[in-house]
Amino acid sequence: MTTDTLNDNDVDAINRLADICQQLRVELARVIVGQQETIEQLVVCLFARRHALLMGVPGLAKTLLVSKLAETMSLDFSRIQFTPDLMPMDITGTDILQESDQGRREFQFVKGPLFANIVLADEINRAPPKTQAAMLEAMQEHRVTVLGKHFPLDEPFMVLATQNPVEQEGTYPLPEAQLDRFMSLIELDYPSEAEEIQIAKTTTGDELPQLAHLLTAEDILGYQHLVRRVPVPDHLYTYAARLVRKTRPDGETAPDWMRPLVSWGAGPRAVQNLILGAKSRAALKGSYMVRLEDIQHVAPSVLTHRIITTFAAQSERVTAKTIVKRLVEETAV
Repeated sequence: MTTDTLNDNDVDAINRLADICQQLRVELARVIVGQQETIEQLVVCLFARRHALLMGVPGLAKTLLVSKLAETMSLDFSRIQFTPDLMPMDITGTDILQESDQGRREFQFVKGPLFANIVLADEINRAPPKTQAAMLEAMQEHRVTVLGKHFPLDEPFMVLATQNPVEQEGTYPLPEAQLDRFMSLIELDYPSEAEEIQIAKTTTGDELPQLAHLLTAEDILGYQHLVRRVPVPDHLYTYAARLVRKTRPDGETAPDWMRPLVSWGAGPRAVQNLILGAKSRAALKGSYMVRLEDIQHVAPSVLTHRIITTFAAQSERVTAKTIVKRLVEETAV
């Protein structure tokens, strides 16, 4: 069996977290129409202490959603619009020469927009690779390096990066190895007709309402540690590993139908993120143990951007998401 155990305080905390998650949905619904699945995936990433990639056409309220999520969590929010001329120091901060009270000139570090709890990296594929690398160092190490000096970032720290699927000319798409650093790929689709009418009604009036503050940064850090303690039965660790191993076309367990469709599969980080995502979802649902449905629910967002399809798959219009869905259905517990 698993070594993780929950005490009575942890059980009470999970009950509170499930209630807070429900309140969060109600609060965000005051300004965000629909997008319930997107909100759930964002919150799962936040409490799993991971980062997410948002994919969707312009105008789907990505920035509004992330800023309002930060507002309800009482977190500092920062938005960085990535452009081809953006340099690493533009996001990390830099030393500037200042005159002190004693009249001496000395260098003082001025923090950049990365020093926030939730950072929205808008159109990250427009920035040059050097700036993307500075961003990814911050995501991995939770610190920035400027002129050889290290500066820790405030906790909790979460990066939500967006890539627009249109206007790809002149951009620097993130390499697959860097995509692997994001726990989830959260895809936003167009709203339904009824939702679109509701959006027009709610966003063309006066100012948007202020949302209630449901948590503090300290509360979130406590819940992030709680999520890590949620028990996972041994057979679900095995299930997660088998599911990921099936995505590798050169592996022995890869199904025959998949081999011509996939050129590269998911790495070990995918197994870690499947388990972490499932733990986070279980806690948010008020469950005291990870269930199979938790892993299956997070699998598409965790695995889709880690699978590279072949030209044969693209010509047959078979997407990575379709492949993941079939693998989940075929993988036995």
